[in-house]
Amino acid sequence: MKYSGAEIIIKLLEIHGIKIVEGIPGGANLPLYNALYKSGIRHILARHEQGAGFMAQGMARSTGLPAVCFATSGPGATNLITAIADAKLDSVPVIAITGQVSSSLIGTDAFQEVDTYGMTIPITKHNFLVKKAEELLSVIPESFRLAASGRPGPVLIDVPKDVQLEKIEVSEWPSVLAVDKPPAPDDKVVREAAMAINASERPVLYIGGGAISAGAGPLISDLALKASIPVSSTLMGIGALASGHPLYAGMIGMHARRKTNEMFREADLIIALGVRFDDRATGKVDEFCPRARIIHVDIDGAELNKNKRVDISVISGLAEFLNDILPLIERNDRREWIDKNFGVCDETPEPGNVEPGYFGPKRLLNLIARYLPGDAIITTDVGQHQMWTAQYYPVKIPRTLLTSSGLGTMGFGMPAAIGAALAYPERTVAAICGDGSILMNIQELAVISEERLNVKVIIFNNGHLGLVRQQQELFYGKNYIASGFSCRPDFCLIARGFGIKSYDLGSADDPEGELEKALAEPGPCVINAPIMGSMNVYPMVVPGGGNHEMIGGEGNAD
Repeated sequence: MKYSGAEIIIKLLEIHGIKIVEGIPGGANLPLYNALYKSGIRHILARHEQGAGFMAQGMARSTGLPAVCFATSGPGATNLITAIADAKLDSVPVIAITGQVSSSLIGTDAFQEVDTYGMTIPITKHNFLVKKAEELLSVIPESFRLAASGRPGPVLIDVPKDVQLEKIEVSEWPSVLAVDKPPAPDDKVVREAAMAINASERPVLYIGGGAISAGAGPLISDLALKASIPVSSTLMGIGALASGHPLYAGMIGMHARRKTNEMFREADLIIALGVRFDDRATGKVDEFCPRARIIHVDIDGAELNKNKRVDISVISGLAEFLNDILPLIERNDRREWIDKNFGVCDETPEPGNVEPGYFGPKRLLNLIARYLPGDAIITTDVGQHQMWTAQYYPVKIPRTLLTSSGLGTMGFGMPAAIGAALAYPERTVAAICGDGSILMNIQELAVISEERLNVKVIIFNNGHLGLVRQQQELFYGKNYIASGFSCRPDFCLIARGFGIKSYDLGSADDPEGELEKALAEPGPCVINAPIMGSMNVYPMVVPGGGNHEMIGGEGNAD
């Protein structure tokens, strides 16, 4: 039987278990949409291609499985690029399928033509420019395999319009390709690492997003408990261990607890699992862990010795490494080291004095955690609210905190929440946004309204680009420029314009009760929460400094 290239794409997406795609149609991908019309795959019409990319990320981040988004050529593809780059830096398996002008027009500056293939080479795990419909029979299965194998990442498939229309005979459909097995560690290196751990007096487990991708949280917990090793995570690693784990010391880096960063400075061994040694975690990398030997385990060999020279390098899947090393690890209570890092309660106060009529971020996040179900998924935008969420929100389950870490993309939170809600319609999803970030993709409220998703959009409204203002205050002589908003939109009114319920905690007689009611009611809502514009995120590492160069205490400025 003959099928068009577009029909082949849709059929192969069905074979690979895709139930939902997000995207926007245009001239160059209309054949694809025409084929989609005849399919059982559900299409979500985003209002901006960047939103479609982040929706796909929300699905992929919350499930761990590849998700798919569509865009047309030219501006459709360029609008998608930020979401693709974001997925690359955070190792998210997204497959972006873009339309392209017909093959005969490529290179002529045709209407809505850009070199999508060339532009996306640096920001994808792999990309394809399909030249014949027949290639799709191998390209689509290979894209799914590549996106999910090893270190996950985005794959782009650019399909000219004439290839979508080309009809070929298909006698047999290709099978789903197996995902590559993670590499097993070298036995000799595992023994060397075990000896280093057993000999260490002050070890620390430093875990990142790779720990969540590998599902390695339980094994990390086993290692930590057996050998009494404190655990700290990057922003991407939050949730691998429950926030209440007895050996979890919180997040490392720019906005970590002072005590956590000091622990790394005093350690004699760092066991780095699925991390990149990125600058937001390490600070000035030359001054990171100056007294420690380092074991670095990663599935991606390119990350080993890239940012930080280490003593023992292990190319391996984390689960494979941990299963091999656990029997070699000696029980050790390391009482002095544990007491030093966990013996004193260091409950952090609000980051500054809170005036009447405003919420302190810690109190607000504690209330959100109290009123949301235990399996709720949290997404964030990027800014002060993101760091406060990382500091204060008790994340207990892997893949329930979705945030843009490597690229730090404002506008990520709400469309990512849409994707998570599409993947898990039975669960509550809360998008914690800043009043600056929400405006980046506020148009996606239309999708929440149309689909009646159980998404709670909670806006930390401080009238500023908060982290920009904070750095201007602390490091630029209080020369405030382009960081305060003279126009303060009525987000509750905007929400109602989209047909979504809204709650303004600033004008409520009982703000806590109003918040509880909003989070308990099924369906979407927007919640406006006033935060003082002068509130800063503390502690904070001085930009460009080492992690020991922190300003602010465990909650208040010096």
